[in-house]
Amino acid sequence: MSLSPRLHIAESHKAKMEIARNRLMVAIFIFAAAFTLLGLRMLDLGLVQRVAEAGNNHSEHAAVMASRSDIVDRNGVVLATNLQTSSLFARPKRITEPRVAAARITAVLPELSEADVYTKLTSSKSFVWLKRKLTPREKWQVNALGIPGLDFQNEEERIYPQGAMASHVLGYVDIDGKGLSGIERFFNSRLSDPSFADEPLVLSMDVRVQHALGDELSKTMERFSAIGGAGVVLDIETGEVLAMASMPDFDPNHAGSASRDARFNRATAGVYELGSIFKTFTLAMALDSGVVELNDSYDARQPISIAGFKIKDDHPQNRILTLPEIFIYSSNIGAAKIAMDVGGEEQRNFLQRLGMLRPATIELGEVAWPLYPERWRDINTMTISYGHGIAISPLQLAVGSAAMVNGGELITATLIKDHDADYGDRRRIISESTSEQIRAMMRATVQIGTGKNANVPGYRVGGKTGTAEKSDVGGYREDALMSSFMGAFPMDAPRYLVLISVDEPKGIAETYNFSSAGWVAAPTVRNIVARIAPILGVEPSTEEDPHFQQAALLIDASKAN
Repeated sequence: MSLSPRLHIAESHKAKMEIARNRLMVAIFIFAAAFTLLGLRMLDLGLVQRVAEAGNNHSEHAAVMASRSDIVDRNGVVLATNLQTSSLFARPKRITEPRVAAARITAVLPELSEADVYTKLTSSKSFVWLKRKLTPREKWQVNALGIPGLDFQNEEERIYPQGAMASHVLGYVDIDGKGLSGIERFFNSRLSDPSFADEPLVLSMDVRVQHALGDELSKTMERFSAIGGAGVVLDIETGEVLAMASMPDFDPNHAGSASRDARFNRATAGVYELGSIFKTFTLAMALDSGVVELNDSYDARQPISIAGFKIKDDHPQNRILTLPEIFIYSSNIGAAKIAMDVGGEEQRNFLQRLGMLRPATIELGEVAWPLYPERWRDINTMTISYGHGIAISPLQLAVGSAAMVNGGELITATLIKDHDADYGDRRRIISESTSEQIRAMMRATVQIGTGKNANVPGYRVGGKTGTAEKSDVGGYREDALMSSFMGAFPMDAPRYLVLISVDEPKGIAETYNFSSAGWVAAPTVRNIVARIAPILGVEPSTEEDPHFQQAALLIDASKAN
């Protein structure tokens, strides 16, 4: 039998199998290609676009605010902290009906513009912010709309639980949590460092003292219709600022709506002629240099005429005055003559060493350069002796005054509790004996002199008044005063200093229409001391302490004259 038919059948079957196998391979290839394309598309949708969107988010808005350290006062009271919140964004490519969506979104978020939202929803971008920092209720309302393409980003919002209290010290942040002023700006790197997230920044401030300072300053401004004010409470041994106030103030929770004037820190960024508190420096300089002694005297009966100006006393005694009397009764004539005896060059050098000719050193960016004459002529020497012709910040005056009463050492002010002692060198400015003489005169000033309204029974306050006319184009304005008072307590062993400056107070009937420091600022310091002394652990006592013997002698000598 021939094999050819069978061979032909086998070969035919083999050919058919080869065709079927080829078709199967093609089908498998097609399915594999389809699945590959589908996988790539899913990868594109699920990963690449997310990365792109995240990249767009990052490029359009700096990284979402990371956890930021709390700021607390010296006793652990929270001054600034973060709260979890959500921000609304949209992916325009996923919005199917942008006009309808814009109308529905603005119905629950009426502060948004429907036109602006529509523009964003039709944008070619893959990510757009619609609103940052929603309230829980707003988030719920947007969620309830059920609009595809809307989503939320978890963020943190910086809040200030104490409101406007210490607002100029704390400062504020922008919407992404970057510090823009105050402590928030100065320590921005430290506060935004994740490694410090659980470690609060502890300030030297005490909210109880801060409240008393701000409250009394605010009351004084209202009572005398002042346009502004500043105050500082300072520990004269450590340099720690227990309180700092500037009025008008603002709420850092809503810093964007505050005026420029309200955000301005008058305590550190404002410079003013602060008047006769400078006599503290003049007499300390003269006594410490040996040019004069405590029992020396000067003729204050006639005004001094120089360079077309006339220097006269606001509280004229019309007689020859001893050094303590020049201080106690705030004689401009006497201070000018003392300064001339010391000399302009030595006066400038003394103020330079005291830090009056450079910006204050403190952990704030808002500090200003003082204003003083480039050429230090005789008239400058005279007027600067009683605080005219030189403009400094209230903080500078407080720090300089602290050196006059703490035994003679210049400290560095700080807003940080238990700051490293190397932060600023303590430099001796005057001797301990000179400082003791200054303390005696300051106490006598409050007992019988221009600062009588600052006296607080039992707390041994000493101080000095300072009233200065504000400069203007063409001269000084007699109707615009800067009224200040610098007080320290307890004067037998001084630890705390309070400085108050009130800008353009208006006289009232109760003060016989006077608006000078003795009527305006001195009573404010009295009220502050009465409130904070118990908080700070200062116990009231009688004045039978040996430290007051010299002050008593000064008083007796003044009465005898």
